Amino acid sequence: MLKQRLDAAQQLASRLFETEKAIDEAISKMADLAGYMPVARNNAKIAAVVGQDAMSHAAQVLTTLIGARGEIVETHQLLAAARDQIGLRTTALGGGNFKPPLLQEGQGLSLVEKAA
Repeated sequence: MLKQRLDAAQQLASRLFETEKAIDEAISKMADLAGYMPVARNNAKIAAVVGQDAMSHAAQVLTTLIGARGEIVETHQLLAAARDQIGLRTTALGGGNFKPPLLQEGQGLSLVEKAA
């Protein structure tokens, strides 16, 4: 039974992480689109009133996506609590190499030194 729970939890976690990543990517793409709208208008030498409604809607989409991100974060926290309730709480035992690639390569301080 423990193996079944672990398998289910791992599959669920994978889907959760994919969803979180997709929402973050959507926010990034929407922010890029919304940020480029006035640039495109200026480059085309179009009056400011043209496309204002589209910019307002783009801003609303971005707000909605950010709200969705908050909801998926809350979902993540609730799933973590459920994981603990069924006895699958994670425990750090050490020995894992979970540092982001930047820190694994020891580049963190070298980047600071280069900037100085």
